[in-house]
Amino acid sequence: MSAEHPSITRFRDEHQRRGGTGEIVILPDSVHTAALAAEALGCEVGAIANSLLFDADTTPVLILTSGAHRVDTDLVRSTIGGPALRRAKPEFVRAHTGQVIGGVSPIGHPAPVTTYLDPALQQYDVVWAAAGHPAAVFSTTYDELLALTGATPLVVAED
Repeated sequence: MSAEHPSITRFRDEHQRRGGTGEIVILPDSVHTAALAAEALGCEVGAIANSLLFDADTTPVLILTSGAHRVDTDLVRSTIGGPALRRAKPEFVRAHTGQVIGGVSPIGHPAPVTTYLDPALQQYDVVWAAAGHPAAVFSTTYDELLALTGATPLVVAED
């Protein structure tokens, strides 16, 4: 068996340090989209918490959204104020999270990142999120994810 990827190990340590209770699962293939993750896990796509990093005029903003939603950046900006949100470039994501797009976890970043959590995830008993690598996920609940991240609940899409 090969050694665990360092980004998964860092996530595992931070998850434990923060009191996370969910299971960390390493999948055989990369699951860099909510649809791929849901298929691999046998759950609804909406139960996948996508970790999307945005660039707000060089300030990182992390939005944890249901895989069933597409973030409406105009709606988010009108709610929270501040500069326009642009999808972050890969270098920006790595610099602010220490992880790559498709594997960004909600926790364990080099420095705190302002984080918002999609309340639509409350409807699922189990929520799955990235665990620091595109092939790693962890199970959690909406309430635990809120506690682990210190996120602010925020409607990110109109249904």
